[in-house]
Amino acid sequence: MDELKALQSLGLALPSPAYIMGAGLFGLIGYAAYRRGRNTSAPALTWTGVALMAYPYAVPQTWLLWLVGAVLCAWLYARWN
Repeated sequence: MDELKALQSLGLALPSPAYIMGAGLFGLIGYAAYRRGRNTSAPALTWTGVALMAYPYAVPQTWLLWLVGAVLCAWLYARWN
């Protein structure tokens, strides 16, 4: 526990379970979109998949993770066919 308190005093904190679950979910959806885009030669699907897999590394807030993920998934749904 002392190590955790030392990290928190440095400004580092563990992500919430909701953040970890969202990052995993959007990563899996992104991987599926990437594979579909590569198989069908659809660059919109490929790059949306890459964005879904990569953006959790740049977003620190949980609410923003879920908002951006929902918007990208809506874009993906519109372009899937």
